[in-house]
Amino acid sequence: MPLTPPHDSQYILQCMDLWNGNKSIESVATTPGLEIFVYSEPYQGQRRGGDVHYVSLCAGGVVTRVMLADVAGHGTVVAGAAKMLRSLMRRFMNAKSQINLVRQLNREFTLLSQEGRFATAIVATYLSHRHCFTLCNAGHPRPLWYRAQAGLWSYIDDGELIHNGNVSNLPLGFDESAGYQQLALNIGDGDLLILYTDAFTEARDTEDRLLGENDLLQIVAGLPTDDVRGLGRGVLDGVREYSSGRPFEDDVTIMVLRFSKAQRRIPGLIERLKGYARVLGLRQT
Repeated sequence: MPLTPPHDSQYILQCMDLWNGNKSIESVATTPGLEIFVYSEPYQGQRRGGDVHYVSLCAGGVVTRVMLADVAGHGTVVAGAAKMLRSLMRRFMNAKSQINLVRQLNREFTLLSQEGRFATAIVATYLSHRHCFTLCNAGHPRPLWYRAQAGLWSYIDDGELIHNGNVSNLPLGFDESAGYQQLALNIGDGDLLILYTDAFTEARDTEDRLLGENDLLQIVAGLPTDDVRGLGRGVLDGVREYSSGRPFEDDVTIMVLRFSKAQRRIPGLIERLKGYARVLGLRQT
């Protein structure tokens, strides 16, 4: 019987906040212009898992960064990798571009590859003052994108290419010299993105058939889109119904992002001063 992740109230990220990790959780967080639902359940009820999920907000309150990584392994063996991901998220949280973060992530996992550590990952950046969203996919399952104006779901496989690496988007740790594509998406008010780990598409029914992308899309397309928590829980319920309630065979994580004008805010002077104080080491983070 899987453990029930802790269910807490909405968390509002402040300037220089770094939220979440690799433990069991069910929660909603907000940053300027974004509402984010996170559900994560480590494999076989372990305290921590190989799915690592972070959201950060820069010192000025305009750069939100989201990461979902699936690190090879389970439990305590991935603790070092999770700590490294957290350190790099904090190091680059004030950078408006994610290119250097992804490059450094790949270098670190290349060093860990001798221990069998590699990862797939989605890294995304939202600049609320420009309403600009960029995404990098390093060998991870394709995110789902709901375009509110059209009322349609699809997988992300297009966008404006703003940086092209010299190889395909391999998982992190396979090639230290690899470059990674960065896509700029034309996000509209009310649009949704669903990030998830491969436990979803690899769920099996009673006849051992994989769910796959097409059936996952059908599950998502039949769900209401007015609530990020309800949508995330609906996806989980649909996949569990497909597999007749059998436990997932891996760590499972889903993140639902909603872009919302109503959530846009300009952090106040005191909040921003506290954020910059953290950058300068004058306050604890």
